[in-house]
Amino acid sequence: MKGKATSIDIAHLAGVSQATVSRALRGSPLVNEETRRRIQAAVEQLNYKVDKNASNLRRMYSGTLALLLFEDPTADESHINPFFLSMLGSITRACAQQGYDLLISFQQFSRDWHADFADSKKADGIILLGYGDYLAYRDKLEKLVAQGTCFVRWGAVLPDQPGVSIGCDNFHGGYAIAEHLLERGCRRIAFLGDASSHYPEFFERYRGYVDALQQAGIMVDPDLQENAESTERSGYEAMYTLITRGVGFDAVFAASDLIAIGALRALSVHGLRVPQDVALAGFDDIAMASFVNPPLTTVLQDTRQAGEVLVDSLLKLIRAEPVESAILPAKLIVRRSSLRG
Repeated sequence: MKGKATSIDIAHLAGVSQATVSRALRGSPLVNEETRRRIQAAVEQLNYKVDKNASNLRRMYSGTLALLLFEDPTADESHINPFFLSMLGSITRACAQQGYDLLISFQQFSRDWHADFADSKKADGIILLGYGDYLAYRDKLEKLVAQGTCFVRWGAVLPDQPGVSIGCDNFHGGYAIAEHLLERGCRRIAFLGDASSHYPEFFERYRGYVDALQQAGIMVDPDLQENAESTERSGYEAMYTLITRGVGFDAVFAASDLIAIGALRALSVHGLRVPQDVALAGFDDIAMASFVNPPLTTVLQDTRQAGEVLVDSLLKLIRAEPVESAILPAKLIVRRSSLRG
């Protein structure tokens, strides 16, 4: 064959249409595996090289997805909650499997991040990741919807939310933690975390905790709840405040592992042993949770599945296919921090 091979040549050799070749080369799930293998064999035989820029111009796609992270205060100044580091890895893998590049950036409330990527055609769609104040950025989600931007968000699935959200079953995760602590004989279970509509993930975990207490016939004591953001420092301060108020408790459910790790330090400073004096549990199952002393009981959010579902949902939106918000299961992980007696 003279000259550079084209997708028409690939189609002829593989015995398929040019449209099928195009779909296969961009990783479309509409192409079955047998056809995909035949096309790949033709690509290799003809030494065909995909002109990604030309292909993208024809389709008016960039072939790139944008991942925007909320900045979090962290001890190492990375500004990334450790939970989202594993999520970042799974999203990157899922993009690669679909033939997409991934552009990563921080979300900053000081500028219009909601317009930067889609309007400039840097990305075909946006994944929003982070536990920011929901009420503070909800209006920006509404603007994304109004301008027709394809986006999905990791967070609580709410009845009146703008756009599509993929989230963990925070309610049943919170219920499972509280039920476990009750089964260990705990009756005065403190909750550390912002239990309000500003942080709907934490609020759902709190609601699960409340439901478990009520199912056990235990009245919810508002003095046992102390607000905290998802940092070790905030967890330490919330635990310190609860201890110095003189409120009696025999267990602590922290709304995140980072809060729990901070609480663990505050308990130690005040001479309270975990789990002998106080049972302790967190949420997220970050890598550090199994290495603190004692190892932390927590709730696992499957970040691998989450990354795949986020990318798959976004690509469906880009292809104008129907997609709905989804709640992924949470799994209780029991470790020594909660095993009293």
